[in-house]
Amino acid sequence: MTHSTHDASRRSSALALLERLEPSAAQRVASNLDAFDADAVELILGFSFADVVGRDGIDLKTREMLTVAMLGAKGTAPSQLDFHIRAALNCGVSRQEIVEIIYQIAVYAGVPAAMNAIASARKAFETTET
Repeated sequence: MTHSTHDASRRSSALALLERLEPSAAQRVASNLDAFDADAVELILGFSFADVVGRDGIDLKTREMLTVAMLGAKGTAPSQLDFHIRAALNCGVSRQEIVEIIYQIAVYAGVPAAMNAIASARKAFETTET
């Protein structure tokens, strides 16, 4: 059974926040999710970005630092880690702060997770330097 909610304001709020994280990401991600299912943007991005990441209480820079740490520690979402390291840099997180987060990952999640995070960071650093 298909459940169609189509909350346009939740969708637009989520996509606006995604666009703040990385210009042009919103259209790319929305197209990908819309091709999967008409409700995917509202359900997945609506929850993630409109409901949680967009909340008051923690600024966006700090949220991105936390996200990088969690995705890096998890070690199972490399493309999301790539995106969120770029997003963190776009939100004012410095290259040195990313380095320090990865050192924390090494201590608390292990060297293999840190090595994967280093690969993502190097890609992000190259992308943002060009």
